[in-house]
Parts: sequence; C-alpha cells; structure tokens
Amino acid sequence: MVLEVALIDITPGSEEAFAAAYKTAHPILATTPGCRSVRMTRGVESPSRFVLLVEWDSVEAHLQNFRDSERFTQWRGLIGPYFANPPLVEHFLDVPAAG
Repeated sequence: MVLEVALIDITPGSEEAFAAAYKTAHPILATTPGCRSVRMTRGVESPSRFVLLVEWDSVEAHLQNFRDSERFTQWRGLIGPYFANPPLVEHFLDVPAAG
C-alpha cells in the first residue's frame, strides 16, 4: 500500500466552493481501480490549506489508473479552478513499528 499526500492551497475566499467541488469530484477518485481510500482534511490554523490523503495499491495504480486517465482530467476540472498554486504531491510507504 502507498499513501499519496497532496498539499493543496486554495485561493483565499473560495474554500467553501472548493469543498463543494470536492464532494462532486470525490467519487471520480474513490472509484478508481487500485484506490483503497480517500480523505480530504482542512487546516485549522491555515483554513485555505487542504491535505488530500489517498491510499493506493501501488504508485503504478495511482499513475496508470488515475493520473494517466480521463478521470484525472475530470477531477482536475472540478477542483483545479480553486487552486492558488499547483499541489505538492508525494507518495509514502509505512514504516514498521516493530521488527
């Protein structure tokens, strides 16, 4: 399992419109083959900053099944107009707590 973390800064004043667009866009991402879960969080100290957390089967599942597909175009078309700048996106692997 791979965790995609996207830091998303929204143009101040458009946070509620972004949240509404996310509700519409969520199923596009959540039903992508290889997507295990999707969660969007909003900053308390920085309410224009959102963090998207997506669990994927693999980096390839993210890139091939979503990023390189029409799904990404639809997703970005709905939420992209609210971006203050391009999101910072990285993939992470769990660190075992016990040997």
